[in-house]
Order: sequence, then C-alpha cells, then structure tokens
Amino acid sequence: MSGPDTGTITRSRKGPVVTLTFENPPEGYMDQGTETALTQHLAAIEADDTCRVVIMTGGQEGVFIRHYDTRVLENQSNAMRKRGLAFSTDRAVPEPDLHRCFRQIETSGKIYIAAINGAAMGGGYELALACDLRFAQQGDYPIGLPEVKIGLLPGAGGTQRLTDLVGRARALEYILLGATFTPQEAAANGMVNVCTPGPVLEAAHDMAARLVALPERALAHSKRLVRRSFDPTGIMADERTLFCDLMVQDEAPELMHAMNTGQGDIRDPNAVLEKPSSPDAA
Repeated sequence: MSGPDTGTITRSRKGPVVTLTFENPPEGYMDQGTETALTQHLAAIEADDTCRVVIMTGGQEGVFIRHYDTRVLENQSNAMRKRGLAFSTDRAVPEPDLHRCFRQIETSGKIYIAAINGAAMGGGYELALACDLRFAQQGDYPIGLPEVKIGLLPGAGGTQRLTDLVGRARALEYILLGATFTPQEAAANGMVNVCTPGPVLEAAHDMAARLVALPERALAHSKRLVRRSFDPTGIMADERTLFCDLMVQDEAPELMHAMNTGQGDIRDPNAVLEKPSSPDAA
C-alpha cells in the first residue's frame, strides 16, 4: 500500500508492514499540517486489515521530528492571551487531533515502532512515546522533553507516558530539568528500547519481520492488556489543560520568542533561555 503524499508525511508498504516517513521540510518541525496528515494516514492504516506493523521514521538525515514548531506555539499563545483566556482543570480542554492520533496508536491492535533516526524532542519524542517500541540510531542528537525551558510542559502525553516508561523518579528529574539525551544515554535510561549501531530503519524492519511471523491475534490481545495497565485518561485532560494555562502566562511567550529569534537553544543542556529585557527597564 503506497499512500498519497500529504505534504508532510509519506506512506509506503512492504508486505504487511507500513512505513510513515515524516518529511516536514525544511527544519523538521511538527505543525498543524503534520497533525492533519497523521490523522489521514492513521485512518487509512486502521481500516486496512492486512497491515500488521507500522514503522514511523524521519525523512531528513539526523531528524525524526525535531519538536512542535515553537513559532506556531508562540502565535497561538499571543492569540490566546489577547482573548483573555484562562484555564482550570475544573473544565478540561477538549482533546485535539494530535492527542487523538497518539491515543489511536496506543489502542490499535497493530504494533507501532518508532525508528528514531535523529532529533526527537517535545512533540516528536511524545509521538515516539505513544508507539509500542522505540529504536534510536546511534549518533549525536537530542532525545527528550525540554519544554520547561520555554515555560511550558510536555502537553501531548509526555508527563504520563515517560513516567510509565522510566518510573516517577526519573521522569520527574528529566521533565523538571528539561533534560535531553544522546541516543546512547536514552537507551541506558530506558527512554528507548535500543540504540542501534547501524541504520535504525533496517533494525525496525527486522523487528517488524519477527512480529509479523507471530500470531496476529495473540499480539493484539497482549498489547491491549499491557496498555490497559496504563490508562491516564483523566490526567491527560489535566495535562493539556495545564499546558494551555502556561500558554497564557507572561513567561512562555517571552521565552518562546527568545528561542524563535535565535537568543537561545533549547537543545543545549546547559542553556537557560532568558526573557528579553523590557524596553522600559532602566
């Protein structure tokens, strides 16, 4: 099954294994176009009874999905603040398309593998967290959830899925510090299943071949039962609501603007982004 090129994701097929390749030129960011394309591709995949395994990977060398485009988030933040919006967990924010996609990946009877070939931070790593297995190619690139550095939090399931994966103590440390790791470190910390010395897509296809050789129904039932032990539906609603609360505070848009204008690099583990100085400051 070769799927249409929706602009940001291409779909290809080799037997019962479908590969989704995230293009997202030129910087490798996730944006609304990515969300729309992912929604369309997942709908086609879930309707295809002959598909057994789905591999997700990046189309650019050294980039899986860098992170959600903070220029988009900065504009959204400013628009929300202009409207005077306020948020409370007493009234949950509705589930957006991207979050529905991640939940669909988790609840699907098909097996999803993230073949991380490069930078995977924020929303990019949250996509990998929603997958069943995570392989990362050896290299010098960041993996993690650095959102706190720009006054936000991992708002697409990251706080809960990372905790489920590595435990509360480690997840708290990594999220509170906005830490990112090399693929080798991520594997050692349990954030990915393995760091592959060779091309990660080959390793993912090798795993897919092993999986499709096993009884389909047994895999689907096993995934369902393991995933059922992780059911943070209510907490996920709080997470996206509190993300929106941070979006309408003073700090996040100022820090995002500093990052978007080249005044800091969220990938630098030692960097602390600084808010721009007020023009009225003496």
